[in-house]
Amino acid sequence: MLITQSAGKFLKRNSSIQLGNSIIDLSIPIVMGIVNITPDSFYDGGKMEDEKTMLTAVEQMVAAGVTVIDVGAVSTKPGAENISTKIELGRLLPAVRAIRNEFPEIPISIDTFRSWVAVRVIDEIGPIIVNDVSGGTLDSKMFETIGKLQMPYILSHIQGTPRDMQDDPQYDDLIKDVSSYFAEKVKRLTKFGVKDIILDPGFGFGKNLDHNYELLNRLDAFKVFQLPVMVGLSRKSMIWKALDITPEEALNGTTVANTLALMGGADILRVHDVKEAVEAVKIFCEIKATLI
Repeated sequence: MLITQSAGKFLKRNSSIQLGNSIIDLSIPIVMGIVNITPDSFYDGGKMEDEKTMLTAVEQMVAAGVTVIDVGAVSTKPGAENISTKIELGRLLPAVRAIRNEFPEIPISIDTFRSWVAVRVIDEIGPIIVNDVSGGTLDSKMFETIGKLQMPYILSHIQGTPRDMQDDPQYDDLIKDVSSYFAEKVKRLTKFGVKDIILDPGFGFGKNLDHNYELLNRLDAFKVFQLPVMVGLSRKSMIWKALDITPEEALNGTTVANTLALMGGADILRVHDVKEAVEAVKIFCEIKATLI
């Protein structure tokens, strides 16, 4: 669910996101499907490098009940090397153009930490959601740009950068530290006029295994912000390391973690496997209906 904010104060929580002239309903949790058009992403790197394969994957996600497609052209796995804006746009623009042409009704999110990339994509295809894993830390103009563009913004927590974030993450008090980070950045975003903000606690982004499970266990702590919460747990190391398996074997563990996240108040599940996530949402909603 979503809140629109004014003058730096939290207002009553809404149940939708404004995306251009369209509304994305969040009264029931939704699923965001991951499309990585990168050669080096941790799970699906290199799997969607040609347009036909990518569009087939998106078609399958749409058939399975996806609400938003999230397209990324830069790997942000631990230790990932940075690439130029030119390379990112060279991958991203053809992909989002093809998806918009083939599936014009499906909302698109772009996974980028560069404000200029957001501007170029919006100029090309129109309104999008901006999913910034850096929380504005890697581009000082991101918040101001989002305010001018008036696009929904996913504010992620990260400690460090993708290259060094897993070296030795440390917190005095994890939940308190992440909450303070969100409070400061939401205040800044609001000053720039950003109205639609989604929080992502950043599983795996500057957190060790214990940190990740503490976040999952305390996800409801972020309800105080009265903002929608997105979780990205899909096939991450917090799952496959805990189970001593590989990312390819981590679908069942991902579904369990996603279900726990829904019970903790998650509004958006960002996943590789849409069908299983949609089913988790349906089961969760059946349980929730018995509590009314």
